[in-house]
Amino acid sequence: MESKDTAQQLLSYARPQWRMLSMALVFFMLGAAVEPLLPALFKKLIDSGFQEGLKYPLWLVPVVVIGLFVVRGTFNFGGAYVMNSASSTMVLNLRRDLMRSLLKADAKLFTSISPGVAVSKVISDPQGASTLMSNAIVSIVKDASTLFFLIAYLIYLNPQLTLIAFVSMPLLGLTVKLVQKRLNKVGQAQYQSQLRLVTTVDDNARAWRVVRTFGAVDFELQRFDREATLHRRMTMKQVATSSLVTPLTQIVAAIGVSIILTLALWQASKGASTVGEFVSFITALLMTISPMRHLTDVFQPINSALITAGGAFELLNTPPEPDAGTVEMPTSQGRIDFNDVTVQFDGATNPALNGLNLHVAPGSTIALVGSSGAGKTTVVNTLLRFAYPSSGQITLDGVPTEQLKLASLRSHFAVVSQDIVLFEGSIAENVAYASPLGLDRAKVENCLKAANLWNHVLTLPEGMDAAVGTNGSRLSGGQRQRLAIARALYRDAAVWIFDEATSALDSESEAVVQRSIEDLRGSKTLILIAHRLSTIRNADCIYVMSEGKVVEQGTHSELIARQGLYAGMVKIQSAH
Repeated sequence: MESKDTAQQLLSYARPQWRMLSMALVFFMLGAAVEPLLPALFKKLIDSGFQEGLKYPLWLVPVVVIGLFVVRGTFNFGGAYVMNSASSTMVLNLRRDLMRSLLKADAKLFTSISPGVAVSKVISDPQGASTLMSNAIVSIVKDASTLFFLIAYLIYLNPQLTLIAFVSMPLLGLTVKLVQKRLNKVGQAQYQSQLRLVTTVDDNARAWRVVRTFGAVDFELQRFDREATLHRRMTMKQVATSSLVTPLTQIVAAIGVSIILTLALWQASKGASTVGEFVSFITALLMTISPMRHLTDVFQPINSALITAGGAFELLNTPPEPDAGTVEMPTSQGRIDFNDVTVQFDGATNPALNGLNLHVAPGSTIALVGSSGAGKTTVVNTLLRFAYPSSGQITLDGVPTEQLKLASLRSHFAVVSQDIVLFEGSIAENVAYASPLGLDRAKVENCLKAANLWNHVLTLPEGMDAAVGTNGSRLSGGQRQRLAIARALYRDAAVWIFDEATSALDSESEAVVQRSIEDLRGSKTLILIAHRLSTIRNADCIYVMSEGKVVEQGTHSELIARQGLYAGMVKIQSAH
């Protein structure tokens, strides 16, 4: 994203907090207004104390000085607290919108973004950008206000000398602009390098068993080391560039200060000013150096904040999955029809589905078989509208699926796949996952019994309230699969899809899944996708797919009698 576009989007999150932000600015400006009182106090003290004699009690001096610092500190604390309150609300709102975008994003997004990068964009980027930007704004307001009040006081003391200071301003602006261009370039490279580093760590956290099984620890360490070294190099380039700002601007500022200081000393030697005025002027002049330095230092964090926020807004601006449907379907019989459906993915030479015709009667059990790449999973993805037909039509109970609201369409499907995903929480919470009616413990128990997992639950001290661990790490593969079946049972959908649900299971666990399928036969529409042909022998109709279309269909015995493609597949598996 362009920095300008990013800044505009950040501003849209800042607008609702304008009252808090305005209050913070007022606090900081009041704190800055105290700054010129210090050199003014020095002038009064020196002129009256050294020339005219003290006209007020001596104990009043420390009281006033300490009081000024207390007042300034109070205003600065108030400004910092209110500013952080506003920025934390902005971060909260942005994170909500980012999570909403992630959950509603088109399925294409998940082919190009890793879970680790998604976490970084939703959690780390908003906080990082907010912290950098808040600190920069605080610095700008505090230091700009301080500089303004100090310059106003300097003009009051000696307008001629003060105006000379502005001679170096154009040179200062040109220096900052040149460094800013370089900062933007290296900052983008550093951010992209950080995302690649996050992806590398995410890969290893998810696939640690594969890494160790393949003896790839050293290989992965080398891969991480390459990315970490590159990230360090980009970070150091950014640091080197930003570090140039301070010495360059200080040199330019020193030129102006030295000229003014020389002229001030010359004026004082001619008796054109009192000692108090000279000390006060020089004190105020030297006090301007610190805010000027801070103001030049804010360009790097602002640049980093815009780059980081831009990465988050890329996710925020991701197109949502299309949902143009307007029809609600409260209940479904489970009749599914594919009519000449073709699905062509971007960049693919051949269509994933090629004029597919498929008809599933309510309450029937069908099986989809075929070699990898035949289009079986694409059938499921297209049915659930994770993929979209290039031509043809899919209907559920005679209603075109594109006319149905997405939530209404998907509410009639329960999917059990080989890639089981469980959520952090208890067994009961996973069974009743996202149920609009909440958690019914009696219903959870019945579902666990039906999925043949209840006996295991009884052995756990916490029972159904036992935590499943990260993605079900405290359960075996078969137990995770049974829990997924219990979750689907709790949903009580009209259509059940078993997508390679037994491919990674042992014989005992496979038998449990088969029993679940048999229990559902006749009451639900079942779609079975399997490589193990023994698991689909009892299907009402078996569809053999090849190159995105149905090439054979019939019962197990009918297909065996034809001695075609299906019969050949059965022979191959029987031989093993």
